[in-house]
Amino acid sequence: MTSPNNTSDMTPDLAFKLLQTGHERFLSGKTIQRNLLKEMQHSRQEPQPFATILGCMDSRTPAELIFDQGMGAIFNLRIAGNIVTPHILGSLEFSIEIARAKLIVVMGHSDCAAVKSACNHVTTEHFSCLLHEISVCLPQEFTEISNRTGNNEIFVNKVALLNVHRSVQQLLERSSIIRQFADSGKIKIIPAMYDVSTGAVTFHTSEQGV
Repeated sequence: MTSPNNTSDMTPDLAFKLLQTGHERFLSGKTIQRNLLKEMQHSRQEPQPFATILGCMDSRTPAELIFDQGMGAIFNLRIAGNIVTPHILGSLEFSIEIARAKLIVVMGHSDCAAVKSACNHVTTEHFSCLLHEISVCLPQEFTEISNRTGNNEIFVNKVALLNVHRSVQQLLERSSIIRQFADSGKIKIIPAMYDVSTGAVTFHTSEQGV
């Protein structure tokens, strides 16, 4: 399945299906053989990305590869810990209101260094401000009783998932545009987690009624 040629043909459900199908190709090792230079030339005048991925800057999580999408197919917003900032909100608003993307995926991942740092209460000049956004999730995770540090992989991954859901909630609470588009069904917002060991993405669709 490839992207429709016109954004008017795109729906949130179709956008999600395109990502799922691309990810299945990635997992099976049957990704599309692309001429990236030709794709760049084709999309340079009027790119029509159908989805936006808000993910972590971790080098192991390139969205275009994970979802087997070519140039111009998706917006790829990356920031440590996939947190929400005013600039991230502005970029997402642009992607849905002006560029007409139909889907937002907030994707965290296992073994996240930013989440580990938050769990270990790391402090640095500017990184600490970012880590504070993740640290809010620490008391929300109460199933791991001992070793609640970045050395506990299970604890880290549970916090990472909580952080994904927090980011989704912040999108809806802090942007009236995103909330309006989601409530009206013009877009869907889906939390997801990427496993860096297996390469598999788990979509937590039940929370968004997909």
